[in-house]
Amino acid sequence: MYIDKQRRTTVVVLATVIVFFGLSDIDIYIQDQFYNFQTHKWIVDESLQPWKFIFYDGIKRGLLIVGAIFIIVYIYASLKDKFKSYQKGLLIVVLSSILVPTVVGGLKKTTNMPCPHAEIRYSGELPRTAVWECYTPEYANKKSKACWPAGHASAGFALLSLYFLFHSRRNKIFALGGAMIVGWSMGMYKMLVGDHFFSHTLITMILAWLLILIIVKFVNKISRYKQTEESNV
Repeated sequence: MYIDKQRRTTVVVLATVIVFFGLSDIDIYIQDQFYNFQTHKWIVDESLQPWKFIFYDGIKRGLLIVGAIFIIVYIYASLKDKFKSYQKGLLIVVLSSILVPTVVGGLKKTTNMPCPHAEIRYSGELPRTAVWECYTPEYANKKSKACWPAGHASAGFALLSLYFLFHSRRNKIFALGGAMIVGWSMGMYKMLVGDHFFSHTLITMILAWLLILIIVKFVNKISRYKQTEESNV
């Protein structure tokens, strides 16, 4: 029941945030702080090192390694009864690390939303638009964009699933805090180089949590089914 309520609440929050940022200029105000209108450059060059390695290439590779480690640990835990209490949580983390970036990446390909650097305000060629709006005919033939929501940060926010791995409240809080730091570090970097608005990352965070809750519901059903099968043997 708690997960169901969380899921419903998250859906409402996600819809509210999408509409709010689509109708307001909050994104523009925040993004303006990262752009120099005299030089027409972002305050961080996306090719500048070591920031590109730390917050883009390096962290992506690191998260891939972490995901692979969790898969190995899950397989090992499945073979050892003493780790049985962590099997469900590990499965949630593994599925989240795969499905959250996959779903967010797939959604990006269908929304055709421009990055900040692609908008006219920031020396681009596309007008600002909400996700539910279509381009006018003069812009309809422009190359499609894939900037909504924030795909890069989705892998970081998938780590929010670690909340369901640990048992103690203290460890759960640490897990959420760590995931937020990783996700927002990735998201902030992409804002500083002009690749995403603030709302893109915020929406990715909320969507990631919603997807994780759906995965938790699914895993809980599987767990209850297995328990029923075992009790009937």
